[in-house]
Amino acid sequence: MTINELQDNVIEEFSAFDDWMDKYALLIDLGNTLPPLEEKYKTESNLIEGCQSRVWLQADYENGKLIFKGESDAVIVKGIVSLLINVMSDHTPQEILDSDLYFIEKIGLKEHLSPTRSNGLVAMVKQMRMYALAFRAKEQG
Repeated sequence: MTINELQDNVIEEFSAFDDWMDKYALLIDLGNTLPPLEEKYKTESNLIEGCQSRVWLQADYENGKLIFKGESDAVIVKGIVSLLINVMSDHTPQEILDSDLYFIEKIGLKEHLSPTRSNGLVAMVKQMRMYALAFRAKEQG
């Protein structure tokens, strides 16, 4: 599936709920499906700057695609990490760099997060793009 198809699935899933309490519940459920991050990846270098809670993001390069893993110590943030991983993982660095993450706006996520959480979301997306840039440079190396 393309990044846009995955985003459309997220939008569809969230549009089933009108109430933001239900959407938060969905985010928490998504976070609970995220496999725990191995302790060896919970390092300072994998910690996302600018997040209110602690968020770790690990990227591995397998068969030309980036595989993201992540975790957070806050339940809603863990759900956001899960959403981003579901959309961005298993794509080439170029696909990630070319993507426009419109699902964040479409589901109303940004406007329903506190400013610090919203900054954390931006920081997570930025970090994923930085990983993609680094791996693309290695490919072209």
